[in-house]
Amino acid sequence: MAESWVNLAERIGSDLHLELSGAGGRRAVLIRALRDAVREGRLAPGTRLPPYRSLAADLGIARNTVADAYAELVAEGWLTARQGSGTQVADRAAPPAGTRVPKRAPTRPAAPAPPTYDLRQGQPDAASFPRTAWLAAARRALNSAPNEAFGPGDPQGRIELRRALAGYLGRARGVRTDPERIVVCSGFAHALRLLFGSGGGGMLKGPLAVESYGLGFHRSILSTAGVRTVPLGLDEKGARIEELTGSQRVKGVLLTPAHQFPTGGPLHPARRAAVIDWARTSGGLVLEDDYDGEFRYDREPVGAVQGLDSERVVYMGSVSKSLSPGVRLGWLVLPEHLIDGVLAAKGEREAWASVVDQLTLADLIESGHYDRHVRRMRQRYRHRRDQLVAALATHAPHISPTGVAAGLHAVLRLPPGTEQSTAKAAAWQGLALEGLADFRHPEATMPAPDGLVVGYSTPPEHAYGAALDALCRALPPG
Repeated sequence: MAESWVNLAERIGSDLHLELSGAGGRRAVLIRALRDAVREGRLAPGTRLPPYRSLAADLGIARNTVADAYAELVAEGWLTARQGSGTQVADRAAPPAGTRVPKRAPTRPAAPAPPTYDLRQGQPDAASFPRTAWLAAARRALNSAPNEAFGPGDPQGRIELRRALAGYLGRARGVRTDPERIVVCSGFAHALRLLFGSGGGGMLKGPLAVESYGLGFHRSILSTAGVRTVPLGLDEKGARIEELTGSQRVKGVLLTPAHQFPTGGPLHPARRAAVIDWARTSGGLVLEDDYDGEFRYDREPVGAVQGLDSERVVYMGSVSKSLSPGVRLGWLVLPEHLIDGVLAAKGEREAWASVVDQLTLADLIESGHYDRHVRRMRQRYRHRRDQLVAALATHAPHISPTGVAAGLHAVLRLPPGTEQSTAKAAAWQGLALEGLADFRHPEATMPAPDGLVVGYSTPPEHAYGAALDALCRALPPG
């Protein structure tokens, strides 16, 4: 038998606790309170609810608020409304007898507190993103874009961006290309997946040589694609290219020749020529990761290896260091025979970067604002680098920084056997940073020096001095 209005009204004021001051407005709060009362069994199936005029008067709210709440819950199936019968709790709102009502999922544990200072590598200064220039470029790009730009489009990328990139890469990085050889993607990791994934790329069948130190994330992408990686040794001249001839018949090599990641330093000119000679004689392919190649401080940036032979080198770059990793834009400059396979891997629609972002970046480059931003950031990062070197010279002269001629990080060489203890001491000082061992290839046979990889681009300007002080306190004594 339906519960009487008198009893219900009594419970409305006590058991149901219809507190109407929560977030979302009175209508939303009333809906939530009634839904919870039905779900938790405080309003049993078949219970007849009071007329919305009566409930509105009892709760001191507008009649339309109650009427809208009832209508919403009827639409959701919690209540039923029939002419002449009023509004009732739906029979199906209650679980069948014997059914166990699932408990609320446990709340996720709170994330650990962030470090006080972030000195991890690979991240640009987020506060320096050129918001004003980007917004102006977006407005210009949207005003001038043809209508077809917002249709299905071209999986190779917008022609405006490919033209802008062809010009920029030619003058800034020495890349030899034209717009038809460029494929726009969402960053370096996406480029690797296009080249080695199962969707139509996968042009390498044998093992791939890589530098003994590099990003484990990239090696994981290759491993997932079924590509075995073979480590090449490193020395003060970069990757030991002579090892390619004995590296289990590899058909390709992945290099960071402008600034080896993470140990620092460009690939020696003789080895740049040697890797091209190897590719020509063996039929192999060089994959060039232009990791932070635009940020060189002692002279003009080293040009791309791709300029030596555009048919034997795949050049890959992105804006993750120059602008932001949040702008998911990258590019491949491909030998002609690989273009169709990469486009097949990319597919017809989904794996595309935003058209609006493509048009905006194209305008940013063509207007000269991108070059100005890179020059400004090069000066800022050089100043940060100089502060790090000066702090070490004053407080830890026995620790030598290497790889400081370019990039966004330095490697601090540590006394043998001190890397792990120093990393722990850094964590106690509130620092987030990485040890050199974190980047070592698991099959590398070269000596494993101890060191820290210290990024100097991320901390805000006001906190950078304190971050350096904390770093120096964490270093082992001389």
